[in-house]
Amino acid sequence: MRTQGILAAACIAGALMAGAGAQADPANPHRERERASPFLHVYGVAQPPYGFVQFCERMSRECRPSAVMDEQRFTASPERMREIDAINRKVNRDIEPATDMEIYGVAEYWTIPTMRGDCEDYALLKRKLLMARGWPASALLMTVVRDEKGEGHAVLTVRTVQGDFILDNKNNDVKLWSQTGYQYVMRQSYLDPRIWMSLDPTDGGSTLPIAGVRPR
Repeated sequence: MRTQGILAAACIAGALMAGAGAQADPANPHRERERASPFLHVYGVAQPPYGFVQFCERMSRECRPSAVMDEQRFTASPERMREIDAINRKVNRDIEPATDMEIYGVAEYWTIPTMRGDCEDYALLKRKLLMARGWPASALLMTVVRDEKGEGHAVLTVRTVQGDFILDNKNNDVKLWSQTGYQYVMRQSYLDPRIWMSLDPTDGGSTLPIAGVRPR
């Protein structure tokens, strides 16, 4: 298994590139108040990552809205919380980090991995495994962030009554969103997985033309 540093590199070169000059959230009272909440806030519709759009074209069953639209947050019992922890650790252990260029010869290719993958592939597999265990799609949301280095990264947000928890291939510990140190850019809508919502209060209604997060 490669080092955690390569885990990050696998994502940077693939679906979620960000400029080296990208910065973390600027300090402001509004953002600090947000981070005191266990729940992420949305600010408008964002254009889906193009790698995700292509993924849905190839694997439409993975992107269908639920037959019953459930606006209620999922109540995660202690057993359910142990389940997301176990899945996060299992996928992080079982999948070898590699860039899309290394595997497929292209810069951007979202898929559910079997042996190797980059950050969004880890998150897609965790989503699939949790849905197979009865978790609703409305609780499992693909999410784009800037990491502690300001680089593009993908994680899985688990939306529960207790808060929004993050499953991350760079960390085996499941954490509340506000404990990751990440800047949140956009994530899937819990009502329709094909729709993405902006998580950046300065960029509501974003129409990013690429999956990656462009440098500021």
